[in-house]
Amino acid sequence: MTKTAIFLDPVTQEVIYPESDGQPMAENTTQYNLITMLKSGIDAMIADRNDIFCAADLFWYPAQGNSGIRLAPDVMVAFGRPPGDRSSYLQWNENGIAPQLVIEIVSPGNTPSEMMDKLEFYDFYGVEEYYSFDPQKQKFNAWHRQNGHLQYLYEQQAGQARVSA
Repeated sequence: MTKTAIFLDPVTQEVIYPESDGQPMAENTTQYNLITMLKSGIDAMIADRNDIFCAADLFWYPAQGNSGIRLAPDVMVAFGRPPGDRSSYLQWNENGIAPQLVIEIVSPGNTPSEMMDKLEFYDFYGVEEYYSFDPQKQKFNAWHRQNGHLQYLYEQQAGQARVSA
């Protein structure tokens, strides 16, 4: 599972939840365009709703008191939360609601191990649906929460589909 160092204020020793890791949102224009297209499309679909929050490349902190436990999904959607600006998604300030939908656009720098770590993180912290798309391989994968865990549901690559039994 992805974990980083906990950040503490040197004076107060309170946990600091960084808003940025200094890394770019996307490694290339294809990845950036897909992320912004997905975010914009979801925003358009939920424009008249006041109970759905959607963000792109925003740190999600699921565990209060541990700023080392975080990920910044390419796109995340949380139902039951109001839209609006946030510096990060602090789950304990969001009525304990985890993002129910997460989408990752695989970049050339993502390793299979890194993508597995993301899947495990999303599974452990309660994401209901997780989708990944690799634009280089034209490969789409889907997971859906069943029996308390994300279960592999679907894969499609270059016109070939495989559905989990």
